[in-house]
Amino acid sequence: MGTWLPKLILFGALLLGVAVLAVSLNAARQAARLTIFDEAPEARAERLSEHWRLLMPDGPGPHPAAIVLSGCDGVRDNMDYWAAEFVRTGRAALILDSHSARGLNRLEAWRLVCAGQALTGSERAGDVAVALQAMKQMEDVSEDVVIFGASHGGWTAMEFVAHAVSGERPTGLALWPAPPDELLRTVSALVLLYPYCGRLNGAEPESWNGAPPTLMILAEKDSIVDTQACLSRAAALGQTTATVETAVIAGADHGFDQRDKSVLSSLVFDADKRDSALGTMREFLARLGLL
Repeated sequence: MGTWLPKLILFGALLLGVAVLAVSLNAARQAARLTIFDEAPEARAERLSEHWRLLMPDGPGPHPAAIVLSGCDGVRDNMDYWAAEFVRTGRAALILDSHSARGLNRLEAWRLVCAGQALTGSERAGDVAVALQAMKQMEDVSEDVVIFGASHGGWTAMEFVAHAVSGERPTGLALWPAPPDELLRTVSALVLLYPYCGRLNGAEPESWNGAPPTLMILAEKDSIVDTQACLSRAAALGQTTATVETAVIAGADHGFDQRDKSVLSSLVFDADKRDSALGTMREFLARLGLL
């Protein structure tokens, strides 16, 4: 027993070290925006279209539209809520499910996304590009699209704009499905709900000139993302030719608009704060003539 115990402890320590190294190397790969292979936009669109949902308003089209992007835990009830609100204003709403298309909705694999080990905002920006191209080909949808992104989805929306302005391909996409400036011209506004604005977010002032009007709705007491980092990022992006507005929901924590959460989550749904965020978004879109 005395002989084997030190060996078992050493073996366990080695396994732990290998696991930590693997996680660190994968995180570095994600930060460097490296992928094992690049996917053709047609293949990406086919994969995604099996899982996205398009909600249409009543009446004949073509209708203005919205793309709705979930947080790192995948499509939850809040995406249905925001999509329904867009439909209520006469916009078609595409709930773009990046997770199911990659099997990240099974066995809580979405936790890898939340931990930064899978599906960065830069990679997911390619999903937005192919969705915009697909919507351009829909007879009942006009080229007037609001992109709404919550948390990881907000990061994704920012990455899409940064890639489209710079012309750099989104991570993991073999080529743009259409010229990026043409895709960007179809985007009328961004609404970013408590987005991730940390160091992995590639939206910088040098890749923001020509960006659509942007609204960040932030949570004052956000325990997941750094609200101050988003305020600083918004101030920097607002020094370009683009308009970037911010609104901070007093007393709110991350995910205040979402009822469906992990059993281990400490985040709390708050209908009043969700209503406040909705009112802020409506005022922003109304000023732009998009309501």
